[in-house]
Amino acid sequence: MPLREACGVLGVASKTPILNLLQVGLRALQHRGQESAGLTIFDGEHITQKGMGLVSEVLDDFGEEFKDGTVGIGHVRYSTAGGSSMKNAQPMTVSAVTGELSIGHNGNISNQDKLRQEKENSGWAFMSDTDSEIIIRMIANYLSKNHTIKKAIQLTMEEIIGSYSIVLLHNDEVYAFRDPLGIKPLCVGQINDGYVIASESAAIEVMGGQVVRDVEPGEILSISSNEITTHSVTNAENKAFCMFEYVYFARPDAKIDGILTYNVRQEIGRKLWEESPIDADIIVPVPDSGIACALGFSEASNIPYREGLIKNRYVHRSFIQPVNEQRKATISEKLNPIKEIVEGKRVVLVDDSIVRGNTSKRIVQSVRDAGAKEVHIRVGCPPIISPCFLGIDMPSRDEFVAPNRTTAEITKEIGADTVEYVSVPGLVKCIGKSEDDLCLGCITEKYPLPIEGERQRGQATLEEFEA
Repeated sequence: MPLREACGVLGVASKTPILNLLQVGLRALQHRGQESAGLTIFDGEHITQKGMGLVSEVLDDFGEEFKDGTVGIGHVRYSTAGGSSMKNAQPMTVSAVTGELSIGHNGNISNQDKLRQEKENSGWAFMSDTDSEIIIRMIANYLSKNHTIKKAIQLTMEEIIGSYSIVLLHNDEVYAFRDPLGIKPLCVGQINDGYVIASESAAIEVMGGQVVRDVEPGEILSISSNEITTHSVTNAENKAFCMFEYVYFARPDAKIDGILTYNVRQEIGRKLWEESPIDADIIVPVPDSGIACALGFSEASNIPYREGLIKNRYVHRSFIQPVNEQRKATISEKLNPIKEIVEGKRVVLVDDSIVRGNTSKRIVQSVRDAGAKEVHIRVGCPPIISPCFLGIDMPSRDEFVAPNRTTAEITKEIGADTVEYVSVPGLVKCIGKSEDDLCLGCITEKYPLPIEGERQRGQATLEEFEA
């Protein structure tokens, strides 16, 4: 099973020591990965600390060698089962003829198997099973052929197909580059004594900085303590911004390519009421990513909003647990209904998405057990029917609740009175971008890049794709 991951990356260049900034920024990105964390700081050489666990568990205790560094990168990661090991934790460092390279990568390279086979046939040896190592070793190889670092990155981008937002530390220089379709988010900001690159704008703001702009799809840039420099931009006719970032993955206070995710989620709630109204007594969000959506639904319907589910905030996000048994255990302990709020009520639970159905099934039952008269579900994402090959942990169609099931069958499976999803056109309208500029592969089965055995966006049939 190929590795599919969604992570958070961070890069800082400053006139003053950055260790604390990297820790703060990575904690702000913790929701993007809770399996491993790490950072690399330049202080005459690349010094790395990383490990399995949360930022607070891995990056709280440092030696003196980390204290004075003013340039560095950081990473938080989650993966599917099979890729969870220390050897895959990042940043990852290799030696090149021009010095040291360290990488932090968010995304998934869809042609990684082909590239790995080609390189291994040429005598390359890999120390991990991540596509991130393929990328950094390709850059190092181009450097050995007397290319500049900028040209080495550019040539590597021409060979890799997939999603990637990357921070790269080359000796004491921080580079960043993003795939030409802009599938994964990346932005750049200014802090007091320098500049920062981050997966989400909220991390920059938490670090006390100001967001300057998004990194353009296909752009290679570098930051120093004095400036942002653009080295090249590869233009694609259409983009493919990941819709799931807006629906679920990003923080609600993050701006993704100029659009605040909180506003998108609130608009989705309003659209849900417009498309699937229901007689009910209260609207209850499934926290946390369902909150803005539920508020929009409540405002549009004039049905009271109540926080009838209380979240244990010391439990990891169940969606990104690497093992299904861990997900199930997490679901059971993370949400508790308030009996006094839901008892005797017709309750509408508003959630951001339903993927496997485990969470929804258990929440519905717990709300019924607390005395709810009816339990309806409204979902802020259309049915997930196809895997994500570009960076979200959806490895198998067999795990999804929606494929080959009608809405009535899904309702029965989950145990609700009704289940309704926002429509694809409704979602697109709420995000505010053209459908041709979004990656909707997991809800339409049409991908923006060639995926073996799958349809590509704009092609009518699989046979046409294979021809």
